[in-house]
Order: sequence, then C-alpha cells, then structure tokens
Amino acid sequence: QVQLVESGGGLVQAGGSLRLSCAASGLTFSSYAMGWFRQAPGKEREFVAAIGGTGGTTYYSDSVKGRFTISRDNAKNTVYLQMNSLKPEDTAVYYCAATIGFYGSRPAMYDNWGQGTQVTVSS
Repeated sequence: QVQLVESGGGLVQAGGSLRLSCAASGLTFSSYAMGWFRQAPGKEREFVAAIGGTGGTTYYSDSVKGRFTISRDNAKNTVYLQMNSLKPEDTAVYYCAATIGFYGSRPAMYDNWGQGTQVTVSS
C-alpha cells in the first residue's frame, strides 16, 4: 500500500527557513503528482503547492508563492518543500499527498496522505 512519511518540521523564528521532506513507498513515484497541504487549528485543510510527476510543472497558493518551493527527486521517491521567509501565519501541520490522476488545489483530488509534520513559526 502507498505510504507517505513527512519529516523536517519544527520550531523556527519568523523570517527563518525549513525544508520538509516526504518519502513515498508502495507506488510508482514518477507516475504520481504530489501536493503539500497544511492545516492550522480550527481551520480547514489548505493547499500549499503541487508538482507533476516529472517535476516539470509546479503550482502554488498565492499565500506562499515566492517564498516556498516544491521539488521532487524521483530517484529517491521523495518530494520536498523548501520554506523561506516564514511567517507566524505559516504555523500548521503540513501534509503531503499523492494522486495518479488530475491534480490541483482541492484535497479531494488526492488519494493518499501522510500523517503530517508540525511547523511552528514564532514571532
């Protein structure tokens, strides 16, 4: 079965950087589009970024565009989220997700989810 395991979260000061990783197993990784989502307490799950199977197409929410970069290494079955210029409002649990079908910003488009990693940005 598909398994997605996120890592790299933690506590960082505003303006700092973090790099999240999501290791995938149980799938032909390059056939799957990957997405990053986040969920803050009391809020709905929010799209952050997505990347196509080959890595040639990326897509970002307006709130992170220019600060976050999604990338993937198909040889390592891993997708990354480089987060720079972090703000307190970026505080959330970050989830990676995978889909073999059409992908975009809606969580329902993704069939497989990781357990999440906490990112906390202090002011």
